[in-house]
Amino acid sequence: MKRWIPWLAAAAVVVLVGGGAWRAMAARQQQQKALAQAASQRAEAPMQLAASELVGVVRKSLVLGVPVSGSLRATESAMVKARVAGELQGLTVREGDSVRAGQVLARIDATESQARLRQAQQQADAARAQVDINQRTVANNQALVNQGFISATALVTSQASLESAQSTYRAALAAADLAKKSLEDTVLRSPITGQVSQRLAQPGERMPVDGRVLEVVDLSRLELEALLSPADSLAVRVGQKAQLQIEGSAEPVVATVARINPSAQAGSRTVPVYLAIAQNRGAPALRQGLFVQGLLDTGRAEVLTVPLDAVRTDKPAPYIQAVRDGKVAYLPVKTGARAVVDGQALVAIEGAPEGTVVVSGRMGQLREGTAVTTAAAAAPASAPASRPAP
Repeated sequence: MKRWIPWLAAAAVVVLVGGGAWRAMAARQQQQKALAQAASQRAEAPMQLAASELVGVVRKSLVLGVPVSGSLRATESAMVKARVAGELQGLTVREGDSVRAGQVLARIDATESQARLRQAQQQADAARAQVDINQRTVANNQALVNQGFISATALVTSQASLESAQSTYRAALAAADLAKKSLEDTVLRSPITGQVSQRLAQPGERMPVDGRVLEVVDLSRLELEALLSPADSLAVRVGQKAQLQIEGSAEPVVATVARINPSAQAGSRTVPVYLAIAQNRGAPALRQGLFVQGLLDTGRAEVLTVPLDAVRTDKPAPYIQAVRDGKVAYLPVKTGARAVVDGQALVAIEGAPEGTVVVSGRMGQLREGTAVTTAAAAAPASAPASRPAP
């Protein structure tokens, strides 16, 4: 009868252990269910967005323009060079000095040139004397031939000697002209009216042929060489205006397209466009080399726009974060002209219908599919005509 006692104790232990395990599993399942319900509630809770955090795709009249930038340069400039070798003398002008066209700026030591000119002139005189001698010989031989004292062969020989002497004389005259030209080249004159921008040599310096001495620029007419992409250059025409901002100046400057290069550059495939800038009296003085940037006005167009910061570029193609059916959806767009309206930078887009609600750029990137709600729809008021973006 005592043999059943151990079996009863073992059964009781098994029952107690099984009941504890069952209660633990039930509690764990209940806890997991509660966590899943809480996560589901959090996932279903939409993001609250204020009306100011949403913008709309609206139609506006934008100024179509092409951005341009570069450094100013003088339309007329000249480099004064030494045309003959020698010692530089009499150079007194410096950077900033005004000069006139034809003004003597410096000289090259003319001692050698003067000696060469005298030598060439003396050789020409000697050749002239030889021509006179041969002319008298021909005249005498002609008389002797007529009287029958000498043969005609002697006359022909003397005539050939005369022609040779005349050729030698003409060559000597040409050499004298060259020597005279070399002497005149020792005087360095300004080819244009303007100001000295660079002084590249000093008095007493030995100058080689074509050695650079001074650079003179005419600041009355300046121009900007803008390199445009092939697509942007198609809309550019001669006579179009551009608003340029000069480095260090608060006043904009108006420029006009004066020329368009007919060929694209071989390496970059860009098209050079030249914008003329006139120096206006009373306006701040412009200088060669100043950096400028601005927008070339190519017309106006009615386009769909959004704020520039609402277009995201962290993917291969630009896109906007649109709100559709209460969720964030990525819409790829194609951007176009840019402008500033009431101090806000706008960009023309294609790929989104008018009235599309878009998340503002200051909200950053939101996960696609995120549920959002707002108290009021975003409907920006229409703005007046735009001005070009700087």
